Amino acid sequence: MTPPIGERIIMVTGATAGIGLATARAVARQGATVVLVGRGREKTRGAVEAITRETGNTRVEFLLADLSLMRDIRQLAAQVHERYPRLDALVNNVGAMFLNGQVSSEGIEMTLALNHLGPYLLTRSLYTLLKASSPARIVNVSSLAHHGARLDFPNLQFSGWKGYKRSKLANLAFSYELARRIEGSGVTVNALSPGLVASNFGMNNRGLFPWIKPLVNRFAVSNEVGAETSVYLACSPEVEGVTGQYFTRCRSRRSSAVSYDPAAAARLWEISARMTGLSSDLSMERPSC
Repeated sequence: MTPPIGERIIMVTGATAGIGLATARAVARQGATVVLVGRGREKTRGAVEAITRETGNTRVEFLLADLSLMRDIRQLAAQVHERYPRLDALVNNVGAMFLNGQVSSEGIEMTLALNHLGPYLLTRSLYTLLKASSPARIVNVSSLAHHGARLDFPNLQFSGWKGYKRSKLANLAFSYELARRIEGSGVTVNALSPGLVASNFGMNNRGLFPWIKPLVNRFAVSNEVGAETSVYLACSPEVEGVTGQYFTRCRSRRSSAVSYDPAAAARLWEISARMTGLSSDLSMERPSC
């Protein structure tokens, strides 16, 4: 049985702004210990202080990592294993769109590095702790943008708007494949779309996008509404034991037909394992990084 919310430890990535910040705040308001993952110390510390002040929950903490970098992810996972006795839920919220083909310092295209390989490596690096804490939950934030996308094997080029769409499809394929591989472990995996949200998403880009986004935001929901499905999947007793599904507005929906292709998902898993230096076999996972 899932422990009471006040005893749970829940990690939220990309938690310093937008949907991630709203998710962390809502989880803290329910009384759980919340671990925010951010990239900059001052911004992440500020988010923790704001959430603590607004919710009255003093068990709000943070860890730092650039989740586009594998070395940072491994260091983060090692810190989690060392610091926390359990992990009840991991919300893989971090994500961005890079329209100009940026490359990480490790030589990987940024959309691929941050939106797919980051969650893949972090989840696998924390899987043994999640399993030991079972029942536990993995929540992957995808997007409606996955519709119309197809994975481009074998190169997985993810740059630009088309690449962003592919990365959100990859989030779903990873979620479904992981759910198949860990069935019966006590760890559930679900994905979601937050909908069209009035956040600062995409404002890191140049060109027309920063001018268009404020117009789009007029038709979008707030960050708080966008975070509701993430919070639901991480905390609600209604989805205890539910796994391998895609949610919007706190309800299970069908994602695109291609997202259910098991052969493509298995191929994505194998390529991702090679790129992150992991075995493809989850049973070979070590308890720490």
